[in-house]
Amino acid sequence: MVKNYLKVALRSLLKNQIFSLINITGLALGIAASLLIMQYVSYELSYDNFNQNADRIYRLKTNRYEKGVLSTEWAAGVVSIGYLLNENLADVEAYARLTQTSGVFSRGDIEFAESKVYFANPSVFDVFDTKILYGDKETALVDPSSVAISKTTAQKYFAKVDVVGETMYFNKNRPIKITAVFEDVPQNSHFKYDILASWSTMAQGERAQQANSVWYWDGYFNYVMLKEGVNPEEFAGKVDDFVEAQWGDEMRENETWMDFDLQPLRDIHLYSNYMMEAEVNGDGDAVYALLGISFFIIIIAWVNYINLATAKSMERAREVGLRKVLGSLRGQLIRQFLTESFLINLLAVVLAFGIVVLALPSFARLADQPITMELFMQQGFWVGLGALFLVGTFLSGLYPAMVLSSYKPIDTLKGGAVSGSRGAWLRKGLVVFQFMASVGLIIGTYTVYEQISFMRNQELGVNIDRTLVIEGPSVRDSTYQEKLTAFGDVMEANANVRKVVVSTGVPGRSVDWNAGGIRRQGEPDTEGKQYRVLGIGYDFVETYDLKLVAGRSFDESFGDEGSKILFSRSAVRQLGFDNIEDALNVDIYFWGQNYTIIGVLEDYHHTSLKENYDQLIFRLIPDASNYYSIKYEAANTQEVIRLAEENWARFFPGNPFEYFFLDDRFNEQYKADQQFGSVFTIFSGLAIFVACLGLFGLAAFMTAKRTKEIGIRKVLGASISSILQLLSTDFMKLILVSVVLAIPVAYYGMEQWLNGFAFRIDLYWYIFALPAVLVLTIALLTVSFQTFRAAKSNPVESLRYE
Repeated sequence: MVKNYLKVALRSLLKNQIFSLINITGLALGIAASLLIMQYVSYELSYDNFNQNADRIYRLKTNRYEKGVLSTEWAAGVVSIGYLLNENLADVEAYARLTQTSGVFSRGDIEFAESKVYFANPSVFDVFDTKILYGDKETALVDPSSVAISKTTAQKYFAKVDVVGETMYFNKNRPIKITAVFEDVPQNSHFKYDILASWSTMAQGERAQQANSVWYWDGYFNYVMLKEGVNPEEFAGKVDDFVEAQWGDEMRENETWMDFDLQPLRDIHLYSNYMMEAEVNGDGDAVYALLGISFFIIIIAWVNYINLATAKSMERAREVGLRKVLGSLRGQLIRQFLTESFLINLLAVVLAFGIVVLALPSFARLADQPITMELFMQQGFWVGLGALFLVGTFLSGLYPAMVLSSYKPIDTLKGGAVSGSRGAWLRKGLVVFQFMASVGLIIGTYTVYEQISFMRNQELGVNIDRTLVIEGPSVRDSTYQEKLTAFGDVMEANANVRKVVVSTGVPGRSVDWNAGGIRRQGEPDTEGKQYRVLGIGYDFVETYDLKLVAGRSFDESFGDEGSKILFSRSAVRQLGFDNIEDALNVDIYFWGQNYTIIGVLEDYHHTSLKENYDQLIFRLIPDASNYYSIKYEAANTQEVIRLAEENWARFFPGNPFEYFFLDDRFNEQYKADQQFGSVFTIFSGLAIFVACLGLFGLAAFMTAKRTKEIGIRKVLGASISSILQLLSTDFMKLILVSVVLAIPVAYYGMEQWLNGFAFRIDLYWYIFALPAVLVLTIALLTVSFQTFRAAKSNPVESLRYE
């Protein structure tokens, strides 16, 4: 019986080759696109799942309030909170406390600048599932000047893995002992480290005591692992009570408050974007938007099959009638038509697998994920492929099978109509759904493109063009200032170099120096405010073309510039001045010192346009060593790099020459949005293509049904254009309904997405009009291709047997 079902199904496919090809191609594209997107989504959702106790681990996000108003949210916040909760609340099983550092690590002639270096307490290995390959995790981070390093780091410096007991040097002069080697942190971790240094290396004596008690030091990651069965919501309440008891009076006195949110470990990658994140995190909304697209694509492909199968039901009606007369039961007919669905979906799955194999390398680059051919060794891939096959077979095949098997033999054999209004309305509804989804996807794609273009082309208020930035030297000695001056003089003597300036930060990177308690001289402590502080050298303002709106900038000719300070416009407003001129020559209190405001700079975008303007303060630090910015002439980039590298080795030996171009680094902030836009565009295009495949097949069938009508109309004098209009009108009405329904849904979705940007585009009418016109045009061309052939045909051919 099964053999007979397959034989008949194969004959049906070969008899209707065009429709079979449309169905198989549409389903294959839908399955392939869904598999690729689901792999992307699966990877994004897998972050930190390798931690066996992930469901019990929480990061403590710090919230700072000034006079009851939330001013700052830190991923890396108060230094002592993890330690204190571990010591005072029985619900905590273990805690991890880490803070980042960097420097040059060396062994003999081998040296590298390392940035993924963290000071950590010993119990970090109890909280995170970091496999220790060599050494003892209990004692690895106990002694000062001891470090645990990753497997890759060990191989990089020693060309072997078992290096416990070996010695490395930090910044050339500080020996450190390797006490453990751990497995590399997986890529799908929100927190990656290559070297962990003992907490006691950084905090000893009085500093260690303060680190365990104060609430005003920030820049420290704190994680707690709760005991089995502890309710996190109840624990959060206990944390609030503890903060009140520990620091409440002190914080109220300063009119500054800190509280802490528990961030589940698995949520951090997709739902955390706060100050001082360890890594650039993902976007949960974007991930689920792509997952939605994958469902739309496969559903559109299944809808195509249902539409075409039910549309062809009249052609199959006589077959069904004959089968029933000859004794076929309805269940047998259902199995026959499900077998056809099985065969089409099987061929589509095979084709989809081939598409995935071919597209995987390009998709991995586009998504910036480590997706390799090992994907096909994963059980989840085959489960997903099998699920799409089985669901597709039954979901897309069951309704047509039920419809076709329900026809009465007496109606089909005497030539009566079998296609009721219900079937017609269903087909129309499915077409509306398909193109409603397509229009919505195009509007979304266009909005993403417009927002990214807006951010990349907006005036920043700062000149980042033709700027080579060198990472400052980690190894310095007492002659650093003289070397810095000499390096600048030698570089500026070259005609290709316009200026060399130093700073503690550069545009495109968040200002990590966060200072609180800053107020006007004579005001009480309660008036202290939170600001971002940027240390700059002379000529930084002029070199970066920052606009001075009041007062002056730093100038060596004035002498005592160390006690002077610059404010941004937003910072002046926060200080309480509506008129920026009034802020000039005002003395402020800044961490035990008095400074005089000598100038106010116009706000500029120090980071991406996702963020609002920072309240910036500029301090003069002429010997800053974080970044060297070299402004150069555009035509001689390679010459400038060569010159900088030669002089770097001359003046700062032992420091790796690491550089980047500022405009490239600034635009990297939009990398995730660009990737999202690219992936969104590609798969939206696929969705539209699949929908048009179905429309093409449906138009071909409906046109074929009206062949004799077209012949009669042509005999009676109808023009080609009138026939085109007749055949296209019904379809275009459906597409117009799709557009009308899609626009409000797309508007709501895009408005919600854009609300995540401090500086955003407005949703103008053309953002909806252009996608609508595009879809209407594509649909019209798709339908017209078939209808034009029918309208051009010779009426004699269609009427010769009448």
